[in-house]
Amino acid sequence: MTLAPILPVALLTGLAAGLSGCAEAGGGAVSGATITYEGVETHLLDDDLVGFQVALSGTTSKAAVTAYAACAAAQYAQIRGFGFARHVRTNVTRSGGSLQADAVYLISPALPRGLRTIDAEVTVADCHERGIPTV
Repeated sequence: MTLAPILPVALLTGLAAGLSGCAEAGGGAVSGATITYEGVETHLLDDDLVGFQVALSGTTSKAAVTAYAACAAAQYAQIRGFGFARHVRTNVTRSGGSLQADAVYLISPALPRGLRTIDAEVTVADCHERGIPTV
């Protein structure tokens, strides 16, 4: 069975072009050529429902902040011993020069029902390959 990533591979590939050469910056932020990843906050909403608040600057791309949230969700699922996550919703806002995403994911040990599911292991590897930080 093939699992669909949270974002189409072509979209993530496009993001990777702007993210190559990421390096650690002060304060836990990770900075690429133009994008600075400002961190992730997680909030356990229920036993298997998790909220993620992520922020980045240096881009106006909603796809970049959504990918950052998906990467955080995939890593969190692995940390908790789960292999999968399902995207529930993401709200993106802009404040000053920063984009924020408030995303909610359902994490589970088995492939959950729904169209927007991610395989945590595959997604985390893909995020690392593309230079997108995880939790």
